[in-house]
Amino acid sequence: MIRDYVALTKPKIISLLLITALGGLFLASKGLPQWQIVWVVLFAGSLAAGGANAINHFLDRDIDNIMQRTKERPVAGKRVLPKNALIFGILLNIIAFVLLILFATWLSAILTLAATLVYVFVYTIGLKRSTPQNIVIGGAAGAFPPLIAWAAVTGDIGLGAVYLFAIVFFWTPPHFWALALMIKDDYAEAGIPMLPVVKGDAETKKAIVLYVVLLLALTLMMLVTREVGWIYGIASACLGIGYLYYAIQLYRSEGILKAKPAYLYSLAYLALLFVFVMIDASVAI
Repeated sequence: MIRDYVALTKPKIISLLLITALGGLFLASKGLPQWQIVWVVLFAGSLAAGGANAINHFLDRDIDNIMQRTKERPVAGKRVLPKNALIFGILLNIIAFVLLILFATWLSAILTLAATLVYVFVYTIGLKRSTPQNIVIGGAAGAFPPLIAWAAVTGDIGLGAVYLFAIVFFWTPPHFWALALMIKDDYAEAGIPMLPVVKGDAETKKAIVLYVVLLLALTLMMLVTREVGWIYGIASACLGIGYLYYAIQLYRSEGILKAKPAYLYSLAYLALLFVFVMIDASVAI
């Protein structure tokens, strides 16, 4: 039972969100952030993201029953009652909101709530089942952690935070489209208009390359803000060129043979990029 409730929160997804939040904490703090802010942002952020994911289980239980990848999830597998998943998700978000108000800032609490609302209402309810642009717009929910972290440290939103948000925002479509290529049949059977289902593999591969080019340009443009230095600059260029290599390999390949390597690299790319944001912020040269 406990394991099922933990599964509702999708811990693997949360771990990547926490890395991006840490990047925001370090950059806003110009180095090592205060440990009190770190624990409250990471703990409250985990609760809020986990709560949003639990609500997603409740809302998507019908299509989760259809898709092979998701049919054994706690709600779809009938191990957790739908209403219990919904209540659990709402409670986690309430706790997160209160913690951030008490131990961080009002703005960070409001942004955290906004992230959940975007994920639930904009993406899951509004876009996921209606347009192939679902992940382009709705994916903004996953880009909130750096903003939340920055607001927790400074009480406002700086240019550096906006860039970190934009980086995650532009990373999200090519990341999910690579996954969508691998499970296109699942999405088609469930009636989810993901890009490969609606436009086909070739157009999806082309879109992945385009977004990776935009992402590479965006990460390098962040140098202009002077929020980051040469350590970040070299790392972002190398990581971005690597991502572009995998995207082009996918574009040139037959079928979806190169989709999995591109998907896995995208995970490593985002994590490492934000690790270098932290290193850059901590090293004054």
